[in-house]
Amino acid sequence: MQVSVETTGNIDRKMTVAVPAEQIDKEVDKRLKGMVGRVRIDGFRPGKVPFSVVKKRYGDSVRFEVVEKLLGATFQEAASQEKLRVAGLPEIDLKNMEAGKDLEYVASFQIYPEVVIAGVETLAITRPVAEITEADLDKMIDIIRKQNQEWVDVDRAAAVGDMLKVDFAGTVDGEAFEGGAAEDYVVELGAGRMLKDFEDGLLGMKAGDEKTIDVAFPEDYHADNLKGKTAQFKLAVKQVREPAMPEVNEDFIKKFGVESGSVEEFRAEIKKNMQRELDNAIKTQLKQQVMDGLAELHAIDIPNALINDEIRYIRDEFSQNTGSQADNMPDELFAPQAERRVKLGLIVGEIIRQNALQRDPARVDAMLEAVAASYEEPEALKSYYRSNRQAMQTIEAAVMEEMIVDWAMEKATVTDEHRDFDSVMNPNKQGQAVA
Repeated sequence: MQVSVETTGNIDRKMTVAVPAEQIDKEVDKRLKGMVGRVRIDGFRPGKVPFSVVKKRYGDSVRFEVVEKLLGATFQEAASQEKLRVAGLPEIDLKNMEAGKDLEYVASFQIYPEVVIAGVETLAITRPVAEITEADLDKMIDIIRKQNQEWVDVDRAAAVGDMLKVDFAGTVDGEAFEGGAAEDYVVELGAGRMLKDFEDGLLGMKAGDEKTIDVAFPEDYHADNLKGKTAQFKLAVKQVREPAMPEVNEDFIKKFGVESGSVEEFRAEIKKNMQRELDNAIKTQLKQQVMDGLAELHAIDIPNALINDEIRYIRDEFSQNTGSQADNMPDELFAPQAERRVKLGLIVGEIIRQNALQRDPARVDAMLEAVAASYEEPEALKSYYRSNRQAMQTIEAAVMEEMIVDWAMEKATVTDEHRDFDSVMNPNKQGQAVA
């Protein structure tokens, strides 16, 4: 087999392969001879069809099958011979497959890029540092109380924060419109789920009150027939309720698994959960900075096949997470994320190889314990992971990512920044540094 390779780009290659005719003819004859005793052709007894007749009848189709098989086998052999790490499937340009002549084809493909790990000493990482204060703990308990609040009837004018049950009927120029009427409709004032004019019109009304208000629809409203229009709504308030926050007492505390009902134990349990969430948030932000830094430090030509494979994977993820079909969504929508993932995968893979990083069983166990701790039945969750290889691989991959982050931070310039709990947990909000 003759092989020649042409470099047509940083990762683009063209490989010309010539397979001796003798090799092909030998395999074709072998298959045809195997058919002699099996084929049935009119005018011949079973098993007595001459080889020449079998060859004339089936020679071309068998040759095509042999060539098809040899294309894959010889390409892999040639790529291995030339020490090429092929990324994806090649495009094959068949130059000659005539009987009695050498099989010749040109394969165009891309190879995996050579990744040279840059010096990560130039990375500047900001590590958030925060403590959970009593005020943070009080705020979290108030959030929990609000999540468990009840609604009680009140005999007063409705105010922001109240929940109202309302009948309404809307018209535009005296005509009713689709979706413009409802009975026993629940509105939480101040939640912003209704148009501002509608909510403002309900303010100050009591149960039993009725009135008609004007409601202006914005120019960008989703219904074309209502854009920029002003509707008249007849309102009838049937119920006004206000939120009642539960007291932090023994009964309330026991709902959260603190059997003693002790306020001190309850606060300690909440703080432990907050600390776990804080630690995870800090890890996530450090990982994001490290991965962003690694991506910026390395310029890599990424094989198209790897990007396309990742696009398909992300599209499937999107469909599973949203419950909607993404088949008709353009590849360009997923391409930037796919390219970043593949790039980081190549970089991380090379770091692991160069530094001989190994899966650490102790860290895997510790991470599984941490994941399970946030569930009501941690032992059941751990048992599930340990009996499910695919699930366990997600834990192992996360541990390896942590090891990559640790490796990078040992070399990078790391600056601690003291922040408050809320700004670490909500990094997209305007945070506050603590002096």
